[in-house]
Amino acid sequence: MNEALRTDEGIVREAFAIAARAKAEMAKRIVGKEAVIRGILTGVLASGHVLLEGVPGLAKTLAVKTFAEISGLEFSRIQFTPDLLPADITGSLVYEQATGKFQARRGPLFANVVLADEVNRAPAKVQSALLEAMEEGQVTIGDASHKLPEPFFVLATQNPIEHEGTYALPEAQLDRFLMKVYLGYPSAEEETAIVAKQVERVRAPLSTVLGPMEIKLMRLAAEAVTLDEAIAAYIVRIVRATRPKASAPAVTGGNGANSSALAGLQPRTAALSSFASTLSTAAGLSAGGRFGVASAAKASISDSNSHDIERWVEFGASPRASIHLYRCARIFALLDGRDYALPDDVKAAAPEVLRHRLVLSYQAEADGIDADAIVANVLRAVVVP
Repeated sequence: MNEALRTDEGIVREAFAIAARAKAEMAKRIVGKEAVIRGILTGVLASGHVLLEGVPGLAKTLAVKTFAEISGLEFSRIQFTPDLLPADITGSLVYEQATGKFQARRGPLFANVVLADEVNRAPAKVQSALLEAMEEGQVTIGDASHKLPEPFFVLATQNPIEHEGTYALPEAQLDRFLMKVYLGYPSAEEETAIVAKQVERVRAPLSTVLGPMEIKLMRLAAEAVTLDEAIAAYIVRIVRATRPKASAPAVTGGNGANSSALAGLQPRTAALSSFASTLSTAAGLSAGGRFGVASAAKASISDSNSHDIERWVEFGASPRASIHLYRCARIFALLDGRDYALPDDVKAAAPEVLRHRLVLSYQAEADGIDADAIVANVLRAVVVP
């Protein structure tokens, strides 16, 4: 049936069925790791890149290889090392003696699914070449730019406990990743199943269930998922709550005067008034309208939470995080079989979308606070619509 003739609900149902088949196929090789499977599928549907982080031996590489096998897409693996050169991943100019000219020989980035294994081992020049591919969908060989195939997405892995011979990824590159997914240790039951599979020495055959046409349909279905304006405003408030030093105009009453409820805010907690303003604007009301200033202020994070974020966060998430959280919330709804997004979808996606975008302070390290704890703090503090 032509996509144009399908109802949104029908497309979502069909996409959900495809996603269920993809999960079932991956589960033949991957025990547990539902968050990893969901993260990979979300990256594909959002045309985004995913960073997988976990200690060695948790099946990061196997998960990516398994996805590539069930998708039937062209797959390439790049093992990043400190001596890697940009030409090793992008390609280089090769002199053809027969023609007397240089010809571009394409590197391993020219694939649909690129596994960037141990991506934090590559030096700055290689990271720069990878960043161009991730952001622009192209690479430069010599003085010419070459478009990468479509679909194209990078699934990168890194080891959080290894620091010898590694280079911290720059914030600009981290911001290009749609999500950062953590892989934890399996449960006792899952580990027993993993060992049993190895003892049997049987490699489960996989079927191709997620080709280019299926991916296209699922992307159309994700676009058909409804996300209410109130939830969009909720997403913005969450992201803005991670910015401790954001400046915003004060909330005013109906006569233009500063609200007494927010007049006592210190400059370093001025983000509170921005949140209240965002809520009122999203509801189509002024701060002095039906809800009143006190209600708008209550919808923001508490003063104590604001001070905590001020101490723990140097730089918060960018507007790109708002866009990515919006996309992921709709895709999470789709993967649950719904054609509408809920605040719970935003909450579920927020840690994976935000954790790699926060630059934490030394105080956070001293207090034993990580990015996930800060995101959880924000989610508790920002009132759900």
